[in-house]
Amino acid sequence: MRHPEIAEIVRRDRRYAYEAYEFIFDALGHTQQMVGRKPREGEPLAEEHHVSGAEILRGTVDLARKEFGFLAKTVFHQWGVTRTDDIGELVFNLIEGSLLSKTETDRRADFQNLFDLDRALTDDFAISLNEAPPIRRGHR
Repeated sequence: MRHPEIAEIVRRDRRYAYEAYEFIFDALGHTQQMVGRKPREGEPLAEEHHVSGAEILRGTVDLARKEFGFLAKTVFHQWGVTRTDDIGELVFNLIEGSLLSKTETDRRADFQNLFDLDRALTDDFAISLNEAPPIRRGHR
């Protein structure tokens, strides 16, 4: 376990799997990288590193599609995550557990029904043939 404090959060709120919380940490860093607000190594977090709920949602979907491909929706459902609201609940559970911080303007409502999460995880998904290894053909 990277974050033993998460076990306590999961004990209090059993709606979501431990792994979902770990993924949110990774997605937050991925989102900061996507929008150009990732702090440098050793740099303390500051207001300029803050990302909005909508940005976190976009970054979460992007990372899920990259890491899980066609299985992203299935993985999220196994974790109990089926709506954008669930991602907001994960984020705010981490905030309440003092593992993430928020600004005065951040609200759970920032995550409510922003888009269809299942569709975002699956629509227009394609595997590029450029990513596949070359096919070797035998000699006759």
